[in-house]
Amino acid sequence: MKMPELLAPAGNLEKLKFALLYGADAVYLGGTMFGLRANASNFTLEELQEGVSFAHNLHKKVYVTVNIALHTSELKALTEYLKELDKIGVDAIIISDPAIISLVKEHTNLELHLSTQQSTLNYESVKFWKQEGISRIVLGREATKEEIIEIKKHVDIEIECFIHGAMCASYSGRCVLSNFLTARDSNRGGCSQICRWDFNLLDKDRTPLIGEKPFTFCTKDLSLLAYIPDMIEMGITSFKIEGRMRSIYYIATVVDIYRKVIDEYVQQKESYEYNKEYEKVLTNCANRDSVPQFFNHNEGVECQYYNGRIEVSNQDFLGLVLEYKDGYAVIEERNYFKVGDTVEFFGPSVNTFQITIEEIIDEFGEQISVVRHPKQIVKVKVGKPLYPNDFMRIKK
Repeated sequence: MKMPELLAPAGNLEKLKFALLYGADAVYLGGTMFGLRANASNFTLEELQEGVSFAHNLHKKVYVTVNIALHTSELKALTEYLKELDKIGVDAIIISDPAIISLVKEHTNLELHLSTQQSTLNYESVKFWKQEGISRIVLGREATKEEIIEIKKHVDIEIECFIHGAMCASYSGRCVLSNFLTARDSNRGGCSQICRWDFNLLDKDRTPLIGEKPFTFCTKDLSLLAYIPDMIEMGITSFKIEGRMRSIYYIATVVDIYRKVIDEYVQQKESYEYNKEYEKVLTNCANRDSVPQFFNHNEGVECQYYNGRIEVSNQDFLGLVLEYKDGYAVIEERNYFKVGDTVEFFGPSVNTFQITIEEIIDEFGEQISVVRHPKQIVKVKVGKPLYPNDFMRIKK
């Protein structure tokens, strides 16, 4: 059985490092031009060089998004940018505009992956793109299990599928709502997420329909955690997590959970049992509900919020471990915690464990009972060793 690639988002250099340290095999990211996450920090060429070096030293990969809808005026600058990416040694670029294929072939040796922006959902399209020089297809998030199996049966090519994160209310790459209502083009990196707004709902005579809450057509998030064994057996090459705008805590948590499920199934297939506790961890670190969406044909009303919803900012992330010495963890605080709280620690080199906080010492060596100042440095008495970049979270 071939181990699938776990592919994580990296909105900046810090997130790249956390994603790889917590178990991702590769990351995808955007440069300062030609990508679809204009509001992410993104990478300068110097930062990209550092990120590629960091990843390659761990024998892991970096893919760069070059997937906006291009205008003629951008082709010259794009060509120079592609040459720079080739020099830096990125492992592939993710494209949607076919014009880039010929530019890459003429000027670089870059590997080409096709973005989900092309909404590829059938094997004839996959055949076409393979003939054009694409080595991997990122399928549209609307693909069902049966459609993926058919594609794999008819075309020998790498297939990448989204397994977790936000969904579009439109086919990816086809939405014009943001451009129409705010003059921010979704297909050029400026999506203003119109689908998450609240709307007044009118009948055919334009009379307001009054409900308990404003009307929305916001989608719930995607989670295919329970289907990971099926997807491994289907031979999918890469499992992709959405979220370049998300926090380091979110990225580390989601990567850590999917890493566990993938490894547990591959290493003990005959005795594998799905751990429902992992679902709780994923639910606690997000601010929207998540469902399997199209994969299992369950794309009905339960997959969207039609009558409003509440998105509460996550408060689970309590602190980041900076150091461990003499039984105490040095922690940079991120959310309020106090003596008597039951908390949990997790990280790439420790088995997740919990403690009840008995003692907190501030930066002046004084015992305190509450930590409430953003990024305050404190010591917490912990009975087991920890390492820099481990996390402390609420135990629910």
